Amino acid sequence: MAKRLFDIAFASLALLLLSPLLLAIGLWVWWDSPGPVVFRQLRVGRGGRPFNIYKFRTMHLGAATAGPQITVGRDPRITRAGALLRRFKLDELPQFFNVVRGQMSVVGPRPEVPRFVAQYPADLRESVLSVRPGITDLASIAFLDESTLLARSTEPECTYIEQILPIKLQYAHQYVRTRTLLLDIRIIIWTVLAILGYSVSPSLGHKHSPKP
Repeated sequence: MAKRLFDIAFASLALLLLSPLLLAIGLWVWWDSPGPVVFRQLRVGRGGRPFNIYKFRTMHLGAATAGPQITVGRDPRITRAGALLRRFKLDELPQFFNVVRGQMSVVGPRPEVPRFVAQYPADLRESVLSVRPGITDLASIAFLDESTLLARSTEPECTYIEQILPIKLQYAHQYVRTRTLLLDIRIIIWTVLAILGYSVSPSLGHKHSPKP
C-alpha cells in the first residue's frame, strides 16, 4: 500500500511540475517528423497482463514494423528529436500516466514485449511478473548504454535474448526479493545521476558487456 501511495504521489507531482516540459517535447516531436506525438506499444505487466506503454515517439512513422523490436547504435529509424530524447530518457516521461493508471510503478522491473517475455525461465517469470513493472530499475541503470553495446554484436537480437536479458532478469529478481521504499528512492536518485553522466554502478556482480 505504501508503495502504491508513493507511486501515485510521485507520478502526479512529476506530471504537474513537468507539464511545461511535456508540452514542449510534444510540440518538438510533432514539428520534427510527421506522425503521432505519443507512441504506444504492447508490454507485459503484473501477473502477465498486457497493457499499452506510453512513450514520446522517437522513430519515423511505421518504423516499429520495419525492423527489430530493439534499437541498435545509431538506428536510422530514430528521428532527430528522438535521438536526444532517448539520450536523456525523456521519451519515457509519459509513463507517469501509466503509473497513475496503476499499470506501472515508478520503480520496478522494466516491462518487455510479449515475444521477449516468452523467453523468461518459468521461475524467474513468476517472480518478475509478480510486481508492477517500472519506469526505471537497477537494470536500466546498468544497461544505460544498451544500444551502443548491441551495436558491437553481429546478431543484436540474439545477443539481447541470450546475454543481456538473463542479466536483466537477475536484477529484476533481486529487486523483487529485496524491494523497499528506501531502495526505490535510491534507484530514482541513481537513475537521475546516471542520465546526467555521473558514474553509478548498482551491481549484482555481473559483467554485462555482450560479446560481439
